[in-house]
Amino acid sequence: MKTLILIRHAKSDWSNPFLHDFDRELNARGLYDAPLMGTSLSQKHIHPDLILSSPAQRAKTTAMEIARKLSYPEDTITYNASLYDSDIETIFEVIRAVSDTCETLMVFGHNPEFTECVNALCGADIENIPTCGAVAMQLKEANWKTIGFDAAELLFFDTPKQHR
Repeated sequence: MKTLILIRHAKSDWSNPFLHDFDRELNARGLYDAPLMGTSLSQKHIHPDLILSSPAQRAKTTAMEIARKLSYPEDTITYNASLYDSDIETIFEVIRAVSDTCETLMVFGHNPEFTECVNALCGADIENIPTCGAVAMQLKEANWKTIGFDAAELLFFDTPKQHR
């Protein structure tokens, strides 16, 4: 069965009010939490076949930090502009386009869309995926094209706070 892991970007830096939202970097806590979560996912024996990420700087950095901990080649992370400032249907479309040769898909992006997406996919009642939170789900069907409402079952919901 297919495994989908949605990860919200780590905590971003708001110290420069003139910096465009898209270009915000991670702050110190974000730079600590991303590798921490990468280690947690590695201990869960997560091995993504494909990593997709929003191209926003904070999402890219989070994806790269976690990829390192999972021994996933950073240069093969795919950046998809549709994952920035999106809605859940757009996120579904991005996932539906993934080849069925991919068994484990990891996607990095933003809230509130990721929390809404998880709740729609597996009927969860998660109020908020915190920064660098990871939600893993198993699809009920054997292909990505069936992604939509109630298409998955929750496997785990992991947050940095659980490891500090």
